Amino acid sequence: MEEISVERAIVRIAHQIIEKNHGTDNLCIIGIKTRGIPIAKRLVKAIKSIEGAQIDMGVLDISLYRDDLSDYSPDPIINSTDIPFSVVNKNVVLVDDVIYTGRTARAAMDAIMAHGRAATIQLAVLIDRGHRELPIRPDYVGKNIPTSKSEIVAVHLKEYDGDTNVQLFEKVLK
Repeated sequence: MEEISVERAIVRIAHQIIEKNHGTDNLCIIGIKTRGIPIAKRLVKAIKSIEGAQIDMGVLDISLYRDDLSDYSPDPIINSTDIPFSVVNKNVVLVDDVIYTGRTARAAMDAIMAHGRAATIQLAVLIDRGHRELPIRPDYVGKNIPTSKSEIVAVHLKEYDGDTNVQLFEKVLK
């Protein structure tokens, strides 16, 4: 996907979020670190341009909620979660760049529930690449990209990578 396709997908997701939630009342967007954050910011901007409403936005670090935490490091680096509003009785839209096994989404739901009981928790992803290991399905998808397990989906965003695009690579085996 080139930058224009990524932006179109984000605007389409924004429209779908507004439609499913019957507007923007009681709605908040929470980006999952790392690349879910700029996508969440773009969604908030798109929703504001469509509806004229400013949506609460937060940042979620799921590090402590991962079921594979020990696989990454015996001493994980914990980043900060920044949710400057209550999620209680809100329609929370979690945002991530790619959904693969579903484990990140599960960890994000656990982290949100630790902040209070939301009315609903919805999931928006830019890319759904398949291969779920858990019974989790995103509510909003920018693009479905069927992949093999030997492929890598690389989402590049200006905020982190200098340009915006999505690329598919074959995993290099060592």
